[in-house]
Amino acid sequence: MKKNNESNVMINKGNITGLLHIQDTNTETKDITICYSSNNTMVVMSQNDMNTGCLWTAMFPSEAFNKSRLENNGSAFVGVLRFTNMGNKNQTKNYTILNNEVYGITMGAKISNLTNNIEITFTNKDLVGGPSCTSWNGKGNLEWTTFGCETKQINSNSIKCSCSHLTFFAVLMSVPDANAVAPYLESLTLISAIGCGISVFFLAIALFMHFLLRKAKSNQATKILINMFGALFLLNVSFLSNESVANSGDKNACVFIALLMHYSMLTTFTWFFIQALHMYLWLIRQNVTITNYMRKITVLGWGFSAPAVIAVVSVGGYNKTILTASSGKVAQMCWITNPLIHYILNMGYYIFVFIFTIGIFIITILTRIIQSRHIRATEGKRQTFRKQLMMVLSLFLLFGLTWAVAFFSYGPMLIPSYYIFCALNSLQGFFLFLYYFHIHKDVAGHFSDDPKSSGSVTTIVPPNNTNSNAEEHVYDLAR
Repeated sequence: MKKNNESNVMINKGNITGLLHIQDTNTETKDITICYSSNNTMVVMSQNDMNTGCLWTAMFPSEAFNKSRLENNGSAFVGVLRFTNMGNKNQTKNYTILNNEVYGITMGAKISNLTNNIEITFTNKDLVGGPSCTSWNGKGNLEWTTFGCETKQINSNSIKCSCSHLTFFAVLMSVPDANAVAPYLESLTLISAIGCGISVFFLAIALFMHFLLRKAKSNQATKILINMFGALFLLNVSFLSNESVANSGDKNACVFIALLMHYSMLTTFTWFFIQALHMYLWLIRQNVTITNYMRKITVLGWGFSAPAVIAVVSVGGYNKTILTASSGKVAQMCWITNPLIHYILNMGYYIFVFIFTIGIFIITILTRIIQSRHIRATEGKRQTFRKQLMMVLSLFLLFGLTWAVAFFSYGPMLIPSYYIFCALNSLQGFFLFLYYFHIHKDVAGHFSDDPKSSGSVTTIVPPNNTNSNAEEHVYDLAR
């Protein structure tokens, strides 16, 4: 090119189209814009030709060319290649690549942290789904990230990507089904973040009060509740830190936070199951004797989910996923990228837990209705109704039945169920703290874990076998 005094050369090889542009040592450093047009050619545009018949444009600031000069003996250049059919089916199962095209850009130097970003504009007559400007570093497997790029949808058919570095670029469009929540993504995220933040605060207080102040005096029911607190605390903390880890670009950290959040979620479900099992054993079958009861259920609660997450991580099931709001704001999250794993493992396991817990819930309610006939003669109807309502709400929280709202996320109930789900479950830790505080507050107003002194919403009934290692006090939530 130097020999022929050429500054621009077209590149055509198979389905790859490109352009190489040089600014020599004796030329002025200036901004340039490269256009890919509908006739399958790539040209450097003048200011008078801006945005004329271009399907794709990239504006390179002079700052980028100056960095290129420093590493290329005074000469600056930019090379642009357009690739088609480059998508990885496993990585873009929930997304399509806009126009099925990927652009690779290099300037023969490390270009990053620019003051004036490189502006890349993609055009399509019929945009379907939510756009996300993404990049790939060209190493290893094809894994897209939004790190270093901002997305702005200019109009109904144009998307502008503002990027501070150079590599491979594409716009991922979420499929229509996945995009249904896009208009509500920011508000749902805000509700979830606030609720989880409140829950983390109060769960931390409850765990502090238990382990440092009242651990020695705790009964088995309280120990089960505290284990549930621990699982919920991990779940909320991993959720709140997930986006920051995803934005860091560290793949190993992303896999770890996704694994931790998945493990803590499955473990929370397991403690819902254990809570219902405990209620069944000590309310319905009071004569059951189980040796080393707490040790066994603790191993079950914290160990049952481990093989599942180990299996998922061994098949590479944890990765980064991209969420796009209607405003164009893009969020990243580390989670399970295979929908089949999500539905079979997460939904399948919760359905199993739900069937068991809802069964115990119904049995407990029926038992209390029968028993309440004997106390209505001595108690006012209003007081009886209030206590029974407290029983129902408490069981809903203890058994995790609020998670069942996800079953209604279809059709006209899709968006309302999302809001209800986010509000109830993000605040579940706070609600359980109120329950924990209330059941340990005695008549005099003192907070205690001593079951014998409790005159609160729960009373404790010892099982018939007083010599068993599994002795426990039974919740009598209607009293």
